[in-house]
Amino acid sequence: MNKVPDGYRLVLTPEQIREKVREMAGRISEDFSGQVPVVVGILKGAFVFLADLVREMTIPVEVDFAQISSYGNETKSTGRIKVMRDISTPLAGRHVLVVEDIIDTGHTLNHYMNELRQRGPASLRLAALINKTERQEYAPGVDYLGFTIPRGFLVGYGLDHAGMGRDLPGVYEVTGAEG
Repeated sequence: MNKVPDGYRLVLTPEQIREKVREMAGRISEDFSGQVPVVVGILKGAFVFLADLVREMTIPVEVDFAQISSYGNETKSTGRIKVMRDISTPLAGRHVLVVEDIIDTGHTLNHYMNELRQRGPASLRLAALINKTERQEYAPGVDYLGFTIPRGFLVGYGLDHAGMGRDLPGVYEVTGAEG
């Protein structure tokens, strides 16, 4: 088990996360029954959530990844959206599920979802582990939502602070940090 640093307060236990991921995977599998969706994970944060989610799904999927950033090493979004790695899978006529770890301001996700819509998918849906409402300026339509957490700078289960904390099995609030 990974040691939790001082100054981290537990927000979601590994068990709570596991149960919610199973529930979400069941709904997604029903909704995409008979299809092979392209599951687009938003790196780096969504990799843990995506891995657990697709393993719980009962349908075949094709997985691709995009890396988009507006944070750098900061605890607040810089407001500058940068696509650092785009997917390589053609989306025209395909059913697409974007998997995101956390929706904070919504700017980054709004920007990228608009880009994906222009590629002509048959459908475009969004799964997010956490919707953090504190600073949200864009509220993208989330089709599959794990948890709503009003505030705090969160780490663990793929979420990080300056690259650290992704390996923690639960989700923690960094106390004293701006979030």
